[in-house]
Amino acid sequence: MIVRKISLVVSAFFTMAAFSQETASNFESKPEVKVTYLDSIKSTFKKNELASKVDSLWMNELVSLDIYEDLTKDIQTINKDVTVDEELPTELLKQRLAAMNEKSPFEIEYNQGLENIIKSFLKNRKKSFSRLMALSEYYFPIFEEAFAKQNVPLEIKYLAVVESALNPKAVSRMGATGLWQFMYGTGKQYALKIDSYIDERSDPLKATAACSEYMTKMYNIFGDWELVLASYNSGPGNVTKAIRRSGGKTKYWDIRNYLPRETQGYVPAFLATMYLFEYHKEHGINPERAVVKNFETDTVAIKNQMSFKQIADLLDMPQSQIQLLNPSYKMGVVPFYQGEQHFIRLPKDKIATFVSNEPQIYAYVKYDSEMKSTSSRLAVKYAPKAKPATVKPAAIEKNNSDFEFYRVRKGDNLGAIASKYDVSISDIKKWNNLKTNSVAIGRSLKIKSEDETPVKSAPINDKREEAIASADEKSKSGAVDMDYVVVAGDNLGSIAKKFGTTIAELKELNNLTSNNIGLGKTLIISKAAIIIEEPASVSTAIASNSVDSFKKKAVSKSVSEDYYVKKGDSLYSISKKYPGVTISDIKKWNGIKDEDIKPGMKLKING
Repeated sequence: MIVRKISLVVSAFFTMAAFSQETASNFESKPEVKVTYLDSIKSTFKKNELASKVDSLWMNELVSLDIYEDLTKDIQTINKDVTVDEELPTELLKQRLAAMNEKSPFEIEYNQGLENIIKSFLKNRKKSFSRLMALSEYYFPIFEEAFAKQNVPLEIKYLAVVESALNPKAVSRMGATGLWQFMYGTGKQYALKIDSYIDERSDPLKATAACSEYMTKMYNIFGDWELVLASYNSGPGNVTKAIRRSGGKTKYWDIRNYLPRETQGYVPAFLATMYLFEYHKEHGINPERAVVKNFETDTVAIKNQMSFKQIADLLDMPQSQIQLLNPSYKMGVVPFYQGEQHFIRLPKDKIATFVSNEPQIYAYVKYDSEMKSTSSRLAVKYAPKAKPATVKPAAIEKNNSDFEFYRVRKGDNLGAIASKYDVSISDIKKWNNLKTNSVAIGRSLKIKSEDETPVKSAPINDKREEAIASADEKSKSGAVDMDYVVVAGDNLGSIAKKFGTTIAELKELNNLTSNNIGLGKTLIISKAAIIIEEPASVSTAIASNSVDSFKKKAVSKSVSEDYYVKKGDSLYSISKKYPGVTISDIKKWNGIKDEDIKPGMKLKING
């Protein structure tokens, strides 16, 4: 009996040991993820179950400038007298133009020049019009509502296709901006606000209202809608001159040859655009899918200044969506002026989340702004001090033992910089991939250091100083070139591919609102994230001004961590939990080809 009791006790002991090992194993496989202050705020949000309907591909379409550039070039260079070989019987075209004329205030009549332009668009721009028709589902309702108020023909909406290819960020070589391509002076004349933060020429609602006012004013002068369009393109003065030179004729087709060359093709391009929109099915032009429409969005008044990034983080949406729906904000910031109201336009499901959780949202915006301000002040205050004897001119930034960085100041040239550091101009050009001797103010130049002795720091007693110094050394050891100078043949796509990043990340890092980049421009390729451990005293001080002291964590790319996907997660929202980590990184580390992830799925972070 005693032997049996002993065997039972031993058996129970080994069972408990095995259970504890299994429990420990399970515990290790699901490490606890630290909660940030942003996550804690979002966890209190009242959920709205409507799915976002804004598709990233469609967002890219809306901010792409390629159609605008193609159509602008076509209108400026198209030859209305050159016959185009495209299947469209002349008699059939005449019948369709007559049908359009019956229901339009424009005088649409057949002529050989119009036929040639229609056939040219059909031959060369079918794909472009397929994309434009998708965009029109968002913008045309805005235009039609504004024109109906002023009794302007609704067909004027097609003019925005000709002017800007429905791109609110389009800017011409002359500086005309927005959907309706207003010059600065004209925008001011029609009370459009233009300052450092806002350019209402890019606001679809306000710019369309200004366009409607202009059209009404010009029609009262000329009494002919074709002449109104001609005046919109070349100015009322040129139209008046053409009327005089024609002997007093007042129809567009009678004075066309007396107008500027671009205007001679401008009105026919407008009519050709109208024809393709009306008869797209007959020509096999299938509109691409419009994922969001204007009535699926709404606006909310902003009570404090906030950035697009803060809104994107809080509402789990890409900044590109916010930029698209709010193109009049130039700096990625919705400002707050005393006595003025500013609004943010968002998909309706995001509006519902915003309005339901405004106190938490503004609390986070305040916290985030204070944290950035505090961090920058502390970084300046506790930055390690170099020995005066080893420091070169004030504009120098030490990067590593091989190179120093010199920031070009007003009055500098390569000869002066070369003599400062006893190097040759050709060396500076070679180190910085320069092809000419010109250099832009503010640019950082790499200078080969002759002194291999590292800069020593003054004694540091404060724990905060040690943490910053340690983090600084870590960031230097894994440093890569942060800047890239654009050379001939470059575009954002090729640069992103070269450095293993994305176009969206390059645009965000460099505050770009379009895909256009100038030759010689210096682009930021990446920003190193410095990990700073908060000492207890600093954390306690911040905690008194916020809800509990949630710390943000910057992930070191040398340490692997597992993340278990939760319901409602997306690759975008997960990447935001780990500063410095991109969607591309997560997909590469986990062999993911698309963005399809499921709750419970284990993802490697920094594998």
